[in-house]
Amino acid sequence: MIDLRSDTLTSPTDAMRAAMAGAEVGDDVYGEDPTVAALEERVAGLFGHEAALFTPTGSMANVLAVRSLVGPGQEVLCEASAHIARAELGAHGAYTGLTMRTWIHPRGQVDLESIRAIFAPDMGPFFVPTAAISVENTHNFAGGAVLPLADLLDLREFATAAGVGVHMDGARVWNAHVATGTPLAEYGAVADVMAVCLSKGLGAPVGSLLVGSADTVAEARVWRKRMGGGMRQVGILAAAGLHALDHHLERLAEDHEHARLLAEAAGVDPLTVDTNIVVVRRPDAAALVAAAREEGVLVSAVGPTAVRLVTHLGVSRDDAEKAAGVLARLVA
Repeated sequence: MIDLRSDTLTSPTDAMRAAMAGAEVGDDVYGEDPTVAALEERVAGLFGHEAALFTPTGSMANVLAVRSLVGPGQEVLCEASAHIARAELGAHGAYTGLTMRTWIHPRGQVDLESIRAIFAPDMGPFFVPTAAISVENTHNFAGGAVLPLADLLDLREFATAAGVGVHMDGARVWNAHVATGTPLAEYGAVADVMAVCLSKGLGAPVGSLLVGSADTVAEARVWRKRMGGGMRQVGILAAAGLHALDHHLERLAEDHEHARLLAEAAGVDPLTVDTNIVVVRRPDAAALVAAAREEGVLVSAVGPTAVRLVTHLGVSRDDAEKAAGVLARLVA
């Protein structure tokens, strides 16, 4: 089976497994795992921030990150199909007591006019105030769309003037970096706090990081433990992340090329595919998923009329070409 359901489905390479097996470890709850410390320091530096915190999941990293900016009874603004709004099972409200309002953009982009329209300043004990604005780069449910740096900088300027924070869900910011050539530190400069993932395109088996100031990370470390995310000799997993940064970052360009190949075969304009995700619109998404499975290709329905294809480390050029042939037949 050629599995295009998600880029979370990769298996560690032999070299990554060797790095994990040889990792120097300690108790990370005590702050004594040197491999975790090395990963946190490296990722913080890549994005130009003071510190980072290793977490078991991207959802936890996002909850901790947004919580650092938005208190109980306050709100975060985000695009309507953002991962924090649609795919984290209401964790932000359930755990931290915040509320959420959204703007709509078909490509998941920053829409500053809409943001200005729904932004709520603090008007005392009468209305819910906006405390932060969240963006997702790349945007999962918008087909891996990249948010242009110019738009992010405009948002940063607005947020600073308004006195609110900016959170970036950067689970796939590595893909945006490779697709555009934008330095990671320039993306980091836009956000007060970020969440970045190692277990998607980079191919690590587990792990994300919250990135922000030293004070933010110190507080998030307490909340991570409170939420059950304290981990012991977790350098074994951090070693996979370090290996991924060394060996799997630049190769994301191959995934982007494979995605455009699949898009063209599935009747999607490849020029609309920024990175490694393709969304195919069909009258019956479930029927296409079932038919593709019969032909040895796994894809996923992300709505009644939307099918998602995701390329990754486990999909070779030969796999992409075979899958493209199957999809071309099925959508003809």
